Amino acid sequence: MKLRTLVNISLASSLMLLAGGSLAMGPGGQGKGGGCGGGCDGGECATGLLDTPVIELSESAASELIKMREEEKLARDVYAALGEKWDSPVFKITNAEQKHMNAMKKMLDRFDMEDPITTDAPGEYTTQAFTDLYAKLVDSGSGSLLDALKVGAKIEELDLADLRVAGEQVEDPILTKVYGNLERATRNHLRAFAKQIQANGGTYEAEFLSQEEFDTIAASPMEKGMGGQAKGQGKGKGQGQGMGQGQGKNANKDCGLCDG
Repeated sequence: MKLRTLVNISLASSLMLLAGGSLAMGPGGQGKGGGCGGGCDGGECATGLLDTPVIELSESAASELIKMREEEKLARDVYAALGEKWDSPVFKITNAEQKHMNAMKKMLDRFDMEDPITTDAPGEYTTQAFTDLYAKLVDSGSGSLLDALKVGAKIEELDLADLRVAGEQVEDPILTKVYGNLERATRNHLRAFAKQIQANGGTYEAEFLSQEEFDTIAASPMEKGMGGQAKGQGKGKGQGQGMGQGQGKNANKDCGLCDG
């Protein structure tokens, strides 16, 4: 059964209501590098954004927002588990997923909605489908590093498809902006995992996007967010490039608009 089907089966009954880093890995190896760029570490909300009137969500749009809050936690939790097992720099994306979780929480607060996350414990969710997915994905990624990288690509592919569905139902300008920023960050994460899959001699079969779209995104350059991107150079085996973590101020940090 596909992941989306598994999620939707549970959501149909239980949910009737619900960016500062850059990654680049070369085919020859891996390395760590430092970088400096725009991020989500400080700054004030851009003038007027917090004062933008709220446009209420439909029941369906509210359900999607709740789902995305838990789905971002799923990504964070799975990456944390796989990163601990395989110690690959690409799983530092865990930090960005935490920012995505925070952004979704701010949007729940914007619409005075209850948070579906009642515990920060890894692998525990209000929606049973996400609990099941966590166990399935961690198990799938525990066989080898390549398997883990494919799990990462699958999560980002699913996340991108679901963000699109969620965004199509929204008229509120702030939530629309947040979803757009998360889509951009998710495409960057997809690119990072795709490059590592290739570097480790693997191929990836798309499940939630067309293969053509997945390959097109994977082959395109990293996208810059509102705060810019950091570039890092590090030493690694072969010709691998390092990963730089950007640190800086983002004018939209307090609105939950960070790219991550």
